[in-house]
Amino acid sequence: MRVGVFLGNSLDGDVIDLDSVANYARNLPSVEHVRVLGSRPKLDPKALVGEIRQERLDRIVLAGDSPGRFKPAFTRALALAGGNPDEVHLASFREHGAGAGREALERAKAVVACAVHAVPFTLVAVPQSAAVNQATLVIGAGIAGIQAALEIADAGKKVYLVERSATIGGHMAMFDKTFPTLDCAACILTPKMVAVGDHEMIDLLTLSEVQEISGSPGAFRAKVKKHARRVVEADCVACNLCTEICPISTFSEFDSNLTHRKAIYIPFPQAVPNAYVVDPDTCTWTLTDGKKCGACLKKCPKDCIKLDQKDEVVEIEIGNIVLATGYELLDAKNVEGYGYGKYHNVLTSLEFERMTNASGPTGGKIVLKTPKLNKRTKAEEWVAEPGGPAPRSVAIVHCVGSRDARYNPYCSRVCCMYSLKFAHLVREKLPEATCHEFYIDMRAFGKGYEEFMERIKAEGTHVVRGRSASVAEVGGQMMVRGEDILQDKVVEFPVDMVILAVGVIPTQGTRDLAAKLGLPRDSDGWFTELNYNGEPTQTERGGVYVAGMCQGPKDIPDTVAQASAVAAGVLGSISAGRNAEDLSKLGLSEIENRAGKLEATLNLAE
Repeated sequence: MRVGVFLGNSLDGDVIDLDSVANYARNLPSVEHVRVLGSRPKLDPKALVGEIRQERLDRIVLAGDSPGRFKPAFTRALALAGGNPDEVHLASFREHGAGAGREALERAKAVVACAVHAVPFTLVAVPQSAAVNQATLVIGAGIAGIQAALEIADAGKKVYLVERSATIGGHMAMFDKTFPTLDCAACILTPKMVAVGDHEMIDLLTLSEVQEISGSPGAFRAKVKKHARRVVEADCVACNLCTEICPISTFSEFDSNLTHRKAIYIPFPQAVPNAYVVDPDTCTWTLTDGKKCGACLKKCPKDCIKLDQKDEVVEIEIGNIVLATGYELLDAKNVEGYGYGKYHNVLTSLEFERMTNASGPTGGKIVLKTPKLNKRTKAEEWVAEPGGPAPRSVAIVHCVGSRDARYNPYCSRVCCMYSLKFAHLVREKLPEATCHEFYIDMRAFGKGYEEFMERIKAEGTHVVRGRSASVAEVGGQMMVRGEDILQDKVVEFPVDMVILAVGVIPTQGTRDLAAKLGLPRDSDGWFTELNYNGEPTQTERGGVYVAGMCQGPKDIPDTVAQASAVAAGVLGSISAGRNAEDLSKLGLSEIENRAGKLEATLNLAE
C-alpha cells in the first residue's frame, strides 16, 4: 500500500501543530506522500485526482480536528483516480482526545499511525487493567451525582458523595418546573435527595472539597476537607429558633440574591442534610473570635450549635471516581448592552427560576424588585418580595453570552427551552401581561420540545427571530431594541422586566480538579471524555468518569441518562474486579507496534 497523508483543520481555536504531525507521518512505513492542507481548505476533487495519480496512492489518511468534512472530496477523487474509495481513512484528533499541548501532539501522532495501518485507534490503544477497590468517590451532588451515587449504592457498593455547598441537589433544587412536561422539579428531585441522605451505603460529605487525589486507577486515595458546619447535623431538628434570634442578615445565594437570609440558616426547607449551617463570613461570633453575639447558642434547645467547630480533613480509599461538578452561569455583567447590574429588573434565568418557585422569596409570584433599607448597613438594597408590583410587560432574551465569539462560542443547549418555559409561566401567572421572546435560532431538539415551542406561540407570546441588541432606559421605562429578521426591520418594545437566558460555563474549581486528576479539558473548559462517540462517560485516566454538565451543556434527561451509564460502568469494573489503567501510559512506539501487528493479523484473516 502506498499511503498519502493529508492534514487540515476545520475549526478555530487551539489546534494541533500540523507541521509536527506531518514530519512524523513522513517517517512512517508505507507513507509516500504528505501534504498540509491548512485551515478550512477549499478542495477540488479534479485537482486531487491528478495528485493521487502522480503519487500512485492506494490509501489516503485524512488527519485533523474534524477530517470527516474533507472525506467526500477525497473519496470521489480516489474513485475517479481508479482507486478503492473504502481506502479513505480518518484520523480525528478531537474524537480521540487530542486537543492542544505536548501530550495532545503525541496522541495525534498515534491516531495518524493507526489510520496509516487502517486499524481503529480504539482497538489499538487499550490500556492494561488493575485490581479495583469497590468503593466509589462521587464529586458533586447535583442531579447527576445523586443519580450515579444512588444506582451504585443500590447495588450494595460503598459511595462517598462529596458536595461543596451545605445541601445536595445542585441547580435543579432551585427550579420550579422542568420542560417540556412542566413537571414539578422538586417532586422529581427531593425523593432522590432523601434517599441519598438515608442510604446506608452512602457517606454524604457536604461543605466539603477534594484537596488531593493520589494513587492509581483502581486504588485511588483522596483527601477531603470538611469545612466546619458549626451545627451538629444529627442533633439539629430544624426548629428555626436560631434563625429567628440571629441579628445578622445577608443576601441568600440559593435565592440568587433576590432576598436575605440570616448568618445561621438552612438553604431551603427541603435541604439534605436538613440541618442549619453557620456562615463564617457573616457571623459576628466567628468574625470576632467569640467576643460578640452568640445569641443562637443560648436559644438552641438541643445544644447542637458548636460555633468553635474546626475544619477537618478525612482520607478515603476508592477504586473509581465520578466527576459530576455541574456548571455555573456566565457573569451577565460581562455581557455588554443588556444592563444587568445597572437596571434592577434585568434578571438572570436563575433569578427568575427562584422568583417563580413556590418556595422562593416571593412564594412563586412574578414581581418587580423594589428598594428596601438594610437596617444594619443603612444601605438601600433591591429585593423581590411577595407584595411587589407585577410587571405589565416582560422580554426574554436568548443566547446571552452563548454562540458569541466574545464570550462562549458554543451553544448552551438548555437556554431555548427554559426560555420557552419562562414565557409559559409569565402567560400563566400574569395573563394580562405581554411577553416578548427574542431568539436567534430555536433549538428544540428533544422529545416533545418542538411541540412545546408551538404551544408557547399559541399561548400568545410574541416570538421575534433576531438578536436583541440592547436594553436602555427611556423616560424611566426600560426599552428593548432588537432586530426582527423575518420582517426585515428593527423593533423596539417598552418592558418592565427583562430575563436574560445566560449561557453556562464550567464550575469554579474545574481547572484545579482537572490538574489534580491529570485530566484534559476541551477548549471551552469542560472535562474531556475518552471518546465522544464510543466512550462518552469515561476519561483518559482509568477509573475516572464524567457525568452531566461537567462534560458539556445538556438538559436534565440527558444528564440523568449519562449518570446511569456511569453507574453501569463503575459497577461493571467492580463486578469484573479489574479497572483500566491510564490511556496516557501507552507510549507512541507501543501504539505503532500494536497497530502494525493488528494490520498484519487483519490481512492474514482476509
